[in-house]
Amino acid sequence: MRIALFITCFNDTMFPQTGKAVVKLLERLGHTVRFPQAQTCCGQMHFNTGYRVEALPMVRRFAEVFADYEAIVTPSGSCAGMVREHHTTLAAQYGDARLQSRVRDVALKVCELSEFLVDVLGVTDVGAYFPHRVTYHPTCHSLRMLRVGDRPLRLLRAVKGIDLVELPEADSCCGFGGTFALKNPDVSHAMLADKVRAVQGTGAEVLCAGDNSCLMHIAGGLGRLRTGVGARHLAEILAATEGDVA
Repeated sequence: MRIALFITCFNDTMFPQTGKAVVKLLERLGHTVRFPQAQTCCGQMHFNTGYRVEALPMVRRFAEVFADYEAIVTPSGSCAGMVREHHTTLAAQYGDARLQSRVRDVALKVCELSEFLVDVLGVTDVGAYFPHRVTYHPTCHSLRMLRVGDRPLRLLRAVKGIDLVELPEADSCCGFGGTFALKNPDVSHAMLADKVRAVQGTGAEVLCAGDNSCLMHIAGGLGRLRTGVGARHLAEILAATEGDVA
């Protein structure tokens, strides 16, 4: 299977270790992962702030760069949702029939990491080892747009050594929402405070999520309060083995 890593511009810029973890994990499972260096932003920031026409060149580029791959894996529910749900909308609204067809074909091959592992590869036990107390936050895009359901939890439950604890009111938004946190800081801060209290209440050592954007937001709140709670992307926990230093 020809697998491509869609790392997303956010991860590439701020959390490259997450992309490396995806590659390490999939290679351990026996797959070769390609990294198309011509990839750029998926256009989510532009789309969400009303610059839809400006996002169209990114939609077109995405379809061109990833056209030849059988599977496109990304460690981001929000960017996977953008490609699968909104690229076709933009192509239909501002593109031509040929572009719509290309975009639709490529979008169907995009998988968020947990979807790819559980649904495409058919695995839940990926040979991971992470001896820590962990709680999981399901991000809004993965929960509501992609509907990944319990796939991440099924993967985490199979990790050796983990003490996985339930996060109260897990389906509540953390308050990030991209530019929402900038445009509505007071509301965002109140939502974050609720999420931080819930995380602290679990006694977890590590907070896990499938989107580094939300994870960064919550980790910032936890860090400012000096809670000592760490943050790890799902890919990083699944890539960890007994030979790694925790």
